[in-house]
Order: sequence, then C-alpha cells, then structure tokens
Amino acid sequence: MPRIQPMSALDWAALVLLSLMWGGSFFFAGVAVKEIPPFTLAFVRIAIAAAMLIVILSASGRFVRVDLRTIGGFFVMGVINNVIPFNLLFWGQTHIASGLASIFNATMPLFTVMVAHFVTHDEKMTPGRVAGLVLGFAGVVVMIGPELMRDLGTNVLAQLACLVAAFFYAISAVYARRFRELPPLVLATGQLSASTLMLAPLMLIDRPWTMPVPSMPAIWSGLGIAVISTALAYLVYYRIIAKNGATNVSLVTFLIPVSAILLGVAFLGETLAPTELLGFALIGTGLAAIDGRPAARLRKAIAR
Repeated sequence: MPRIQPMSALDWAALVLLSLMWGGSFFFAGVAVKEIPPFTLAFVRIAIAAAMLIVILSASGRFVRVDLRTIGGFFVMGVINNVIPFNLLFWGQTHIASGLASIFNATMPLFTVMVAHFVTHDEKMTPGRVAGLVLGFAGVVVMIGPELMRDLGTNVLAQLACLVAAFFYAISAVYARRFRELPPLVLATGQLSASTLMLAPLMLIDRPWTMPVPSMPAIWSGLGIAVISTALAYLVYYRIIAKNGATNVSLVTFLIPVSAILLGVAFLGETLAPTELLGFALIGTGLAAIDGRPAARLRKAIAR
C-alpha cells in the first residue's frame, strides 16, 4: 500500500469543496428534521445517494468485482460511517442548534489523529499536528461558539450524541484506508448501498406513512442533503482519504463553519464579526501547523 502524500494545492481545493458540500448538510438537516423524523431522513438521504451513484457507476462502466470480504467491509463502513453517526446527528439536531452540533462535529480531527496514531504506520501523532488540531478546534469555538457555548450542560444527551457521532466519523475515516485500492466511486456506491439495506428496518420505527406530506422546503432540503452532501461529497471524501489519509480529510470539519459563514457573507448580505476573523486566523494557523511545510520553510530561512 503506498504511503499517504502531502496535501497539494489541488488537494486543499478538494478539501474546501468538501467543506462546502458538508457545510450545507447542517442547513439542510436543520430544515428537514422539523418535518421528517431522524430515521426516515437518514434512510432517504442514503437511499437517494446510493441510487444516484449506482446510475453513475452503471453509465461509466466502471463496475469492479469485489469479494465477500470487501462486501463485508462495505457493511462495516455503512454502520460506522452512516447508520450510527447520521442518526445520532439528526436526533441531536432536533434538540440543539445546528451551530452547536457543528462545534461537536469539529472534534472529529482530534479523535482521528488519536485513532490513526495507534492503528496506522504513516499517520503518527506529532507535536506540530497536535498543536494544529488544538488551534483549529479553538478557531471553530471562537468563530461560532461564544453564544452557543452557554447552552452547554442543557440537552446533554443530544450533545453527547453529536460527540459520539464525531468519534464514529473518525473511526470510519481510518477504516476507509483499507479500501484505498478501490476507485472512490465504487467504494462510495458500495458503502451507501449497504447502508440503505441496514437503514430500511430502522425507518419503519418512524412509521413515515402515518405522517403528513412534508412541505416543499423540507423535500428540497432532503434532496440537497442526499445529492450534494452525500453522493457527490463522498466521491471527494474517499479520493482525499486514498491519497492524503484519514487525518488530512478530517480537517474538513474545521473548514465547514468557515464555508458556512463565507457563503452567508457572499449570498445573504451578512457581515464578518471580529470573532469570526479571529476564528479564521486560528483555523488557518492550525491548518498550516498540520501541513508542516510553512514551518519547515521558516526553519530553513532562519537557519540560512
């Protein structure tokens, strides 16, 4: 298995694109969960995304024969990357604000670097990486957390659900490394298809057929989270994991709040607050520390 590669400019661009796709998921979910129960929303999200990728895979002619062990791996990925975290996040967002949920989601890199340190040979914990993670998380809290942090201690179970979801995302990112030889389209289609089969029985708990038809905003939000924030996002996600590793792809959770705020400035006429600018600076410094190359160049310049 080839070692992971440092993040290039194109890889960072892919990470930013992924942050935009997943940043939208908190907005979509915030709208949809008001009318669509958590198990049903998770099933709809995965089922539509899986169907879309099956069509794309069929049209591309890139079907790959996989053995039973790989199929079993798809089901494991489905459990730890979709079934458990999606339901925990959707349920959590019915009780706490989406901004607070995104703060808990930003703990994923912290969990990822710890898991990867113990189970991989080329993603070990380093002082620079740990410092960068702490700075990045601090940036997220400073940027969107001052008011929301007052809600800590209320709805503790919902907050714990979001935290556990972040932990499972970290485990799944490291576990996905074993599929690095599979094309991202095949891996995304396989694990989403497996997740659909597992989520179908859970959806029956909600008895969605007894509920009123959702409004158009809820329907469009469900489609948005399925097509943009799941199907397309996972193609980018698995490409980054295959090339750059689990720790690097987990950094997207630092960029998601940044993307959400900048989209608000660009399209909703919002303005940047000083705390948001400070948060941007902390996140940027943290990402630079994790990348390592700016510090290496600075050390060389000092040595010269």
